[in-house]
Amino acid sequence: MNVDFPLLKPVLVLEDDPIHQSRICKILECFGYKNNEIFFSQTVDFAKEICRTKPVKFILVDLNLPDGSGIEFIQSIRDKIAKTIPIMVLSAWNTLDVIYQALHVGATGYVLKEKDDFELMFAIRTMLKGGAIIDPAIAKIILKNLNYATDVSFDLNENIDIKLSVREKEILTCVANGLSNSEIGTELNISKFTVGVHVKNIYQKLSVNSRTKAIHAAKKIGLIH
Repeated sequence: MNVDFPLLKPVLVLEDDPIHQSRICKILECFGYKNNEIFFSQTVDFAKEICRTKPVKFILVDLNLPDGSGIEFIQSIRDKIAKTIPIMVLSAWNTLDVIYQALHVGATGYVLKEKDDFELMFAIRTMLKGGAIIDPAIAKIILKNLNYATDVSFDLNENIDIKLSVREKEILTCVANGLSNSEIGTELNISKFTVGVHVKNIYQKLSVNSRTKAIHAAKKIGLIH
């Protein structure tokens, strides 16, 4: 493939599945990348080490990894190592919570693994040319959620009295501030699994099924501001 733009070299691919690694490698080679310009990591720790020791210019990240979360990886390198380089999430996850967390911590693109090679090449090309890319299926989910958030016929009455425990209110505030379950656990000195239980209880009490909807509902009835 002839490209009319400079390649961002080297590129880091954080992906633990050898099949997906091979697929991504072949696509990058189509752009003109050489083997020594592509670094692969199957773990978050090794990927961080690569970022510390190599002048990485472009990153492709899976989210579900053996030793941690791709979201936490993105946040850690955005804060300390790679503040401006493009980062594209390539994941099977298509839930709003995960999408928003990834974008919130610094991902500049989000594409689903189910896409064919042509669509993935288009997404990578967009990123290499300085753009941002959101998978059309993801964009549809986001737009649907925005329509929900602005719906004047929202089911919760503003005067309804929903009782949350002190701990649930603390966690809800952290959620509204964009913290992940792990970060909330660290902040409140509890495990992320305990946080998950509280979050599910909050969802049930507010009759919602995502962080975004929980925040919107809580603001509507005055639980948070």
